[in-house]
Amino acid sequence: MYGIGWFSSGRGEGSRALLTTVRENIGKGHLKVEITFVFCNRERGQSQETDSFLDLVKSYRIPLVCFSSRKFRAHRSTEAPGDWRLEYDRQVMERLKGFRPDICVLAGYMLIVGAEMCQHYNMINLHPAAPGGPAGTWREVIWKLIASEASETGVMMHLVTPELDKGPPVTCCTFPIRGELFDRHWEEIKGLSMDELMAQQGDDNTLFSLIRREGAKRELPLTVATIKAFSEGRVRIAGGKVIDSNGKPVKGYSLTPEIDAIVNPHRPVPTNES
Repeated sequence: MYGIGWFSSGRGEGSRALLTTVRENIGKGHLKVEITFVFCNRERGQSQETDSFLDLVKSYRIPLVCFSSRKFRAHRSTEAPGDWRLEYDRQVMERLKGFRPDICVLAGYMLIVGAEMCQHYNMINLHPAAPGGPAGTWREVIWKLIASEASETGVMMHLVTPELDKGPPVTCCTFPIRGELFDRHWEEIKGLSMDELMAQQGDDNTLFSLIRREGAKRELPLTVATIKAFSEGRVRIAGGKVIDSNGKPVKGYSLTPEIDAIVNPHRPVPTNES
């Protein structure tokens, strides 16, 4: 059985939704994988949200390993000032040494992973932009798309490297942000500078909200589809490179058709008939 390691900070509803969605797909037989462990860098009692996440993991009877990065960092700052992340990662790997996952998924894991852990595990993470698109949080990505008057965006999962959001794309899906749904909202902001737009409307801007909505509804399906693609051997990681089933390097294995079929199930499939 293909093994998945799951890393999360368990900070909110999104973390629970990701785990629940994957677990439900396993239960339905859609994903033929096993979550071999869940690692959380928080411990019970740090927040109500984290406690809810840990309760969820327990209800699924998945092996759970907790190790508070907050407590570790506070202790290190008094004992040995400096970069604490390397030693923290080493201790995490020590706690997980009994597990042998085929791939690890970062699902709301709020720490930057160091070089040693990236080399030890094949780790993938979700990013709210298409390959070659903007870096940053989903808010930063959307504002950059609007500022550049982009016509398309997407969601991808990328290989985790020590450089935040810089790892090579693993899988992706794209969607247009022009056309019937979007065009009149692009017209509404024409002539406004980005400073004016952000000051007057900010995240309440309709175009901003539409781009976010279309991206967000693809995030869970892409996560599931990516895990499925890995478990079926359609995509894998070898020597730090992403390759397809024929061993050829790929720059983001496109899952757009199957994600579109999930998020827009009633939309007619284009044909080449005249």
